[in-house]
Amino acid sequence: MCLHDHDATPSLPPAALSRRNVIVGAAVLAGVTAGGIASASSASALDEVATSSRTGSVRPSTAPPLVVEGGSVVDPLTGHVVEDGVVVLRDGRVLAVGSRDTTRRAVASVGSAARRIDASGRWVVPGLIDVHVHANALADARALVRAGATSVRSGSSSFYQDVAMRSLPDRVPGLAPRMRAAGIFVSPQLGDSLLADPELAPLAALPGGVTSTADIAHVTRVNVSRGVDVVKTRANPRAGLAEQDPRELVYDREQLSAVVRAASGRPVLCHAYSAEGIDGAVRAGVRSIEHGVFVSDATISEMARRDTHFTPTLAAISGMIGSTDPVLDARGREYTPILMKAVREAHERGVTVVAGTDSFGTDVDPIGSEVRLLVEAGLTPLDALRAATTSAARLLGWSRQAGRLMPGGFGDLLVVDGNPLDDGSAVERVRVVVAQGAVVRQD
Repeated sequence: MCLHDHDATPSLPPAALSRRNVIVGAAVLAGVTAGGIASASSASALDEVATSSRTGSVRPSTAPPLVVEGGSVVDPLTGHVVEDGVVVLRDGRVLAVGSRDTTRRAVASVGSAARRIDASGRWVVPGLIDVHVHANALADARALVRAGATSVRSGSSSFYQDVAMRSLPDRVPGLAPRMRAAGIFVSPQLGDSLLADPELAPLAALPGGVTSTADIAHVTRVNVSRGVDVVKTRANPRAGLAEQDPRELVYDREQLSAVVRAASGRPVLCHAYSAEGIDGAVRAGVRSIEHGVFVSDATISEMARRDTHFTPTLAAISGMIGSTDPVLDARGREYTPILMKAVREAHERGVTVVAGTDSFGTDVDPIGSEVRLLVEAGLTPLDALRAATTSAARLLGWSRQAGRLMPGGFGDLLVVDGNPLDDGSAVERVRVVVAQGAVVRQD
């Protein structure tokens, strides 16, 4: 029952000023200010940030041209490798990629202004994509990109910090990954997120939390009005909190359908563990299932039919093993083999598996570790690499720009030790990270 003033089609938050004020507040919380960005840029050895002394705002900058040469360049879409390859980046984009002969003109065009990296004896892959992260501050975003995730999808933030940080790659190359922002988690208990937005404050009066379809739709529409790219919701509680039962159903198919409808065409990702919760989410029309441990055979078939993606977050689930909390340790030991089997069966039956770590804050599981775990679950090294490149790019709507090194595409790449087409752990051994054309890390 609704105890606050909105109907089935509540009005959206008023105009641009309200939205701007909310996002500015989120930016301050995230450290996305001129001073915060300048400090972070200096700490990460990026080029000096140009700031305006008059307004204190950060002016857009671009990385100098970059030539990465001598490595074996991998195309995850085809599995093709260019030996002794060259990648030329300019203005944060790929100018050319190929053999030394086919890239000769591009290399000449950037001339002596270009920085050069010798990748001889190593492998060059596109920047990896982590489709499930939680970044609430600039430090979180920096940790993600340094770990090799040059593009990410937010799994929600507490106060719209992901929306505020989304513009960073266009301002300061290499400081943060490109991001699809989710804003506030559409969940029965919003917690402190109620303080994030005046439009959410009336929900604090609800004794049972956000459970009616009208309230659920309202939270979703507020997110949409604040400029999110995707919407995150749930069918079940968290597995990582011992006091919660991850098989309890908190949102059923009807409630999840309310989220999908109110999202106005934006993709919805759904945190789900139980067979009933996963099936309800899939049939409600969500774009991807997150975690999905107890997915049933029938639901796998429905996911394949609907092209519902599967983000198993193996690193997060298996990471509970060895916890000092015996409940979490037991869950990790029980859930990990079940989830690995589900991943293998889903992949074999045509469900697109994508790589997400569920990293939170600066406690980052490198996305390369998720690739390795997908191989351990039964994917080939190439299919596991695709889960963090081409398949993930498709899910995020970046197929023409990310997931492959192609002219005009994002200037994101990794240099790794080992052949990622033979060795699932190769992308864990990162030597160089380039994001938006800027060298973020060079070991």
